[in-house]
Amino acid sequence: MKIGLYFGTFNPIHVGHLIIANHFVEHSDLDQVWCVVTPQSPMKKKQSILDNNQRLEMVYLATKEYPKIKPSAIEFQLKQPNYTIHTLAYLEEKYPEYEFALIMGEDNLVTLPKWKNAELLLERYHIYVYPRKLYSEEKEFRLKGTIHKVNAPVIEISSSFIRTSIKEGKNIRPLLPEAVWVYLDEMNFYK
Repeated sequence: MKIGLYFGTFNPIHVGHLIIANHFVEHSDLDQVWCVVTPQSPMKKKQSILDNNQRLEMVYLATKEYPKIKPSAIEFQLKQPNYTIHTLAYLEEKYPEYEFALIMGEDNLVTLPKWKNAELLLERYHIYVYPRKLYSEEKEFRLKGTIHKVNAPVIEISSSFIRTSIKEGKNIRPLLPEAVWVYLDEMNFYK
């Protein structure tokens, strides 16, 4: 089974995340997509990001109707700071029967050479890249055989826009899965 790892803070998860994840399981050779919730970064202000388990709960609520999209808290149990190469090594040891690949936006692909063990990531793992609006910077490493540009929908929704809009009392309900909206509203998050 081939698993696509879609890393993010998911603060909160929104319909754009689901559209991208669903596109990959339906229009690529990936069998499942795991939404890997990244832990609270010591570099981010505590008030700007919800607790790890609250964000994981939202991912669970958002994905429970999609059998090929799964929430993952795998990085919660790993040594901080998290490095993608360490997460992949851990997953390969825990699930030797699975093949793992990365999913990222083309804006993140440009920073990939700065990642820990970037060359090893490029050598050993397939990287599925989705387009970002107004983004066209080309890099030579895109030509490597492990990078696959996928013609996925361009999504212009951001979690920061959602948080700001909630704080301002705007109705952003259509941008969130219904269960996530209910959870955020009940918990009074981002207000």
